[in-house]
Amino acid sequence: MKHLAHRRASRVLGTLIILTLILATAPFQRTAAQDKVTITYFTFSAAPDHTADLDKMIDLFEAANPGIEVKVETAAYADYFTELQTRIAGGDSPDTFELNFENFVTYASKGTLLDLTSAIDADTAARYYPEALKAFQLDGTQYGLPASFSDVVLFYNKDLFDAAGVAYPTSDWTWADEQAAAEKLTNKDEDVWGEYAPISFHEFYKTAAQNGCGFFGEDGSVTINQPKCVEALQYMVDAQDKGFQPSDADLAGVPNEDLFKQGKIAMLTSGIWMFSGFQDLPFNWDIAVEPGNTQKASHFFSNAAVVSKETKQAEAAAKWVAFFTSDPEAAKVRVAASWELPALQDQALFQDYLAQTPPDNREAVFESLDAIVTPPVIEKQQQMQDAVTAVLDQVKAGDMTPQEALDQAKTDIEALIAS
Repeated sequence: MKHLAHRRASRVLGTLIILTLILATAPFQRTAAQDKVTITYFTFSAAPDHTADLDKMIDLFEAANPGIEVKVETAAYADYFTELQTRIAGGDSPDTFELNFENFVTYASKGTLLDLTSAIDADTAARYYPEALKAFQLDGTQYGLPASFSDVVLFYNKDLFDAAGVAYPTSDWTWADEQAAAEKLTNKDEDVWGEYAPISFHEFYKTAAQNGCGFFGEDGSVTINQPKCVEALQYMVDAQDKGFQPSDADLAGVPNEDLFKQGKIAMLTSGIWMFSGFQDLPFNWDIAVEPGNTQKASHFFSNAAVVSKETKQAEAAAKWVAFFTSDPEAAKVRVAASWELPALQDQALFQDYLAQTPPDNREAVFESLDAIVTPPVIEKQQQMQDAVTAVLDQVKAGDMTPQEALDQAKTDIEALIAS
């Protein structure tokens, strides 16, 4: 009986020891679980076509940062900014989110974004194209990191150039070279126009920059009606009025890209997102850096990853946006998926992209980054774009001269800024 009692006592003692160990280690188990933080990333460009690609990038990040989990939230572009504004106003801002350049300036100027200057060291900063990184600064502070970019180049139909005996465009071309070629390439008997560039808000500010003019001076004054801007608009309208470029009536509702596909436009100013749409055309085509006049200037469309100033996980959020925008392996996922292009300098990341043809001269995509120009931005951005578009339409219709139109635009913009 003593032996049986001893065994019972031993079992009780063993059970007590096990319970003691479980209770002792439980706080550490809870702490380990609590150490893992979750951050949100709100995006419009990933859905619906690139959510799987984004998941691959997140897997890479979480493998390198096991204490951080990234939760994705998406909205369609048409709804995205309304939902984002509502969430921020309601104190429910996502930890990190996506902004295009125009909206970035508005959010940064309102103090809603976290300063990311210290989130990237010198080595990481050096990975980005300098002008792309600079685009997401405000007053010298880095409030966003460029996640992707696309730009605009000069597409040209090599077969039409060959038939007309015109030399192909080069990176040294100026407006004069483009216009001279357009005149030779125009063939009214075949319904072929030498060139097409939209007379639109985005095309105009870029063309004005190619002539050394901008909408605003360094002191913030509105300079859209200065002589160089007027000259730029006149250059754009001349292509239409001289018959080198189809008018809106000539287009008759047919997209200009479709006319290029039909071999009816010899040179087309458009974005690199058209590569896939032009892949199987029945003629030879290529691209070049856009011509300038006094200087080069190329469109730069970019989306940035930013961090909310209200996030409670600032360190984790900053790590995520830095990784998402600059990590080489994440960049490879983006390139392979044709989800725009990462704004990074390492050309080794783009070897497969550069090897694809057509176009043969894909290097022009990156050469264009040497002289990028971003849109002019004010708080009432859409109203400004509408006002400028309205006067440009009157110039196209012959109802206003370029000078009259830009004088009116200056008055309209100044009123928007003052209101």
